[in-house]
Amino acid sequence: MRIADANETVKMALDTLRTNKLRSGLTILGIVIGVMTVIVISSVVTGLNNSVSDLVQSLGSNVLFVFRFPVFGQRPTTEMLTRKQMTYEDAMAMRDLPHVVAVSPALQHTDNQAPGRGGTTAIKAGAKKMQNTILEGDTPAATEVSELDMREGRFFTESDQERAASVVVLGSDTADGLFEGQSALGKEVEVGGKLFTVVGVLEKQKQAFGGGKNPQDNKAFFPITTFHHIHPEQLDYWISLKYDDPKNRPLVEDELTELLRRRRKVANEAPDNFAIFGTDSLTRLWTQITGGLFLLLAALSSVALLVGGVGVMNIMLVSVTERTREIGIRKAIGATKQTILGQFTLEAVTLCAVGGVIGVALGAGIALGLKFLLPSALSTIWVSVAFLSACGIGLVFGIYPAWKAANLNPIEALRYE
Repeated sequence: MRIADANETVKMALDTLRTNKLRSGLTILGIVIGVMTVIVISSVVTGLNNSVSDLVQSLGSNVLFVFRFPVFGQRPTTEMLTRKQMTYEDAMAMRDLPHVVAVSPALQHTDNQAPGRGGTTAIKAGAKKMQNTILEGDTPAATEVSELDMREGRFFTESDQERAASVVVLGSDTADGLFEGQSALGKEVEVGGKLFTVVGVLEKQKQAFGGGKNPQDNKAFFPITTFHHIHPEQLDYWISLKYDDPKNRPLVEDELTELLRRRRKVANEAPDNFAIFGTDSLTRLWTQITGGLFLLLAALSSVALLVGGVGVMNIMLVSVTERTREIGIRKAIGATKQTILGQFTLEAVTLCAVGGVIGVALGAGIALGLKFLLPSALSTIWVSVAFLSACGIGLVFGIYPAWKAANLNPIEALRYE
């Protein structure tokens, strides 16, 4: 088909859209919904992927976690829940392994007595009180293992830990809630009826899912020895360790496994009664989740696009019937089957392309609006896929009406009333 004929066909298709606005709008509605669905879901998934990637990167590629059972990707069994807990001495023994740079054992308080507030408690400063604050006991090595940037002040030191000093480091939201508009440094907070001096405030932490407040920013960190005085009943250690080079991970895991099996007196034929995992566990879990989301994306968009394709075929068949005499005249003056076939096919593709453009625009608008609730990022790849899919639907469902138009008998077409 010549460029001039193609331009004329596109113009004719657009004129048809303008002339029959309601009919054309209903025809491409399925295309619009299908493309919009692809854009919205892919934008949310892309945004969440970026957030998870940032979180994993902040945790470090050379960081391992040790706990008495796996945390990501599976529900703990009764046997796992009854396993012997990790100890502080286990963590200290890990520091002597050849490739280990730093080890940080941690404890958290969970307040099961507060309905709907699992794993949370309250912290006070004068008349102000923060709910749902997570209390955590750590060692000074926590800043070496994890990415804990200070907004002001300092993290607690080895000296603070040795003497179980009454000091605390607050998360950014905790500090802002208790000391709005002023520095928290040097101020006192009350936890469990005891007073603690604020020596530092953390920067905001990265979060993988959701928008709004990050629970990890509503935290209070104490030296591990101080935490024992606040909640002596908490003895279930979560151990994080950092090693020298990511390529040494298999060696570090083997050394850790041998050390813990020996310390926990695991028989040679018995399986491990502990779990060692890295940040890649979070990535694998998220990959499994996104696999389901993409299946949903494919199902919803396919149904909408197929409905839209049927609508386009229907309207093109009506168009062929309405323009039967026109087709007869064009054939009588020399138009070939290939020309008619190309013109009607291009008209169907143009119709779907308009629906694709509208769908992309609406999807992009919704994706931008979702940024206030969820991480969302437009993907040029998925925008291209959605638009080309719409055009492909026009090509597939426009072939039959175009073939029917191309094979009309010119004499009978001219006699058509």
